[in-house]
Amino acid sequence: MDTGLKGKKAIVCAASKGLGRACAISLAREGVDLVITARTAETLEATAAEIRAMTGVNVIAVAGDITTEAGRAAALAACPEPDILVNNAGGPPPGDFRDWDRDAWIKAVDANMLTPIFLIKSVVDGMIARKFGRIVNITSASVKSPIPHLGLSNGARAGLTGFVAGLARQVARHNVTINGLLPGPFLTDRLKGTMAGMAAKAGRTLEDELAARMKDTPAGRAGDPSEFGDACAFLCSVTSSFIVGQNLVLDGGAFNSSMG
Repeated sequence: MDTGLKGKKAIVCAASKGLGRACAISLAREGVDLVITARTAETLEATAAEIRAMTGVNVIAVAGDITTEAGRAAALAACPEPDILVNNAGGPPPGDFRDWDRDAWIKAVDANMLTPIFLIKSVVDGMIARKFGRIVNITSASVKSPIPHLGLSNGARAGLTGFVAGLARQVARHNVTINGLLPGPFLTDRLKGTMAGMAAKAGRTLEDELAARMKDTPAGRAGDPSEFGDACAFLCSVTSSFIVGQNLVLDGGAFNSSMG
């Protein structure tokens, strides 16, 4: 399928590794020039070099914390008129809501609700003027099926989802779409590290631990990050303009619902 994205420009947040990196690679393979962000400059530069070598597209690495005003300003200075914005940031820590004070809640809301909203605010009018824009928010499957010990994430990401539901329907007539990608378990370094720790405690191999954890998932496995990246590229394609304000769960069927 021709995505029609060759020559487009994208900002992909938190793209040095994991799902953000996968999205950046999939977009680059479609000919999209990139600005990628992450906090660790060395890792980010290595990813940028890898994507350049792999695809030949222009990749600008902007190191910084996208959840801060300075981090957002630096990314936007490198690409002030993106055709595509992929919002992504690490989730807040797990815990018991009784232990979270106001500062913990504000930090979670800043990172996982307000940061993507402020980035959308900065780019959406330009997209409207150019009659093309694709915004993808990477959130979590917990938006549709809350995870009890991830209350900070449940709350902040659900807030973003609710806001976007209204905005997406206001801008769709201008060929600007906003949608969410909701990941379940994917074989990122973060998941492997978590599973390795669990495996060590249980006296099992990493492979056995993954198999045990994934046995109740209909697909019977964790996802490959490239699958997530390709889903992102499809939502950014010129042919996806009739997909508006949707939240696509990629979890191997773990979320059980007739209506999605």
